[in-house]
Amino acid sequence: MNLPNKLTLLRIILVPFFVAFLLTDKIPLNNIWAMLVFIIASLTDFFDGRYARKYHMITDFGKFADPLADKILVISAFCCFVEMDIMSCIPLIIILFREFAVTSVRLVSATQGKVVAANIFGKIKTVSQIVAIIIIILNLIIPQLFGNVIPQQIFTVINTVAVWISVVFTVVSGIIYLKANVDIYKTMK
Repeated sequence: MNLPNKLTLLRIILVPFFVAFLLTDKIPLNNIWAMLVFIIASLTDFFDGRYARKYHMITDFGKFADPLADKILVISAFCCFVEMDIMSCIPLIIILFREFAVTSVRLVSATQGKVVAANIFGKIKTVSQIVAIIIIILNLIIPQLFGNVIPQQIFTVINTVAVWISVVFTVVSGIIYLKANVDIYKTMK
């Protein structure tokens, strides 16, 4: 297994640690630890792709596993935020719908011997989701470190705006992806 694929697997392995830190208040500075793990996991996404392209190590496994690892990381974070009552389940449902639709296209194309890699719009979507997650975790860290110096309503507005911006990018990238791969639907019987 090459280095980019190992980094992709590392991102998946880090998810339970991220979730444990985020949801366990009994761990001192749990949100800081969650942020650290999340940033490390997010950086593996940046480095695995860059390294794979630079050293021509792009594999079919990487084309499939890399976006899957992104989905696992991001959806885990959003599920935690719903559990923590930080965000509504509606944006999560929209994100899940898009991810299942795109993944189903990938699976159908795989049965036809084709591997459909993520496009630039999928990468923009992932970055917007990562930014939203980082903003939300930062908004958890500030009161943890400094107390309630900022009214909670401000954090709520910032979190909501960040999530919905990522949802817009998620929907747009999904539509672009599905339109770009419409030929896969035509071959379905």
